[in-house]
Amino acid sequence: MRFCPKCGMRLVQGKGSDGTTRLTCRKCGYDEMVINPSTNTSKMKEEKPLIQVVGEEEGDISVMPTIKIPCPKCGHDTAVWWMLQTRSADEPTTQFYRCVKCNHTWRHYA
Repeated sequence: MRFCPKCGMRLVQGKGSDGTTRLTCRKCGYDEMVINPSTNTSKMKEEKPLIQVVGEEEGDISVMPTIKIPCPKCGHDTAVWWMLQTRSADEPTTQFYRCVKCNHTWRHYA
């Protein structure tokens, strides 16, 4: 995504009268030719998800902080934990726990 250097509005991609790919500003009329149309600015890049929760395939959880809390599945007393903002910004974070023995994951809403 590119922005107009004159007014700051988002530039829109289109074809010029000569058939070239151009970026234009709908507000002030700024216009520029796209140098390399193969790097299309309107295509979405493949991105990682914004929230990455530790999955079952994650092998090394030894770097995560631990807490003494009983696992509801196996009763083991140690788990790793992490926090995520899963609801709106004015709500408290959600704390996730994963048992270091059986890998059972559960959450706690504050």
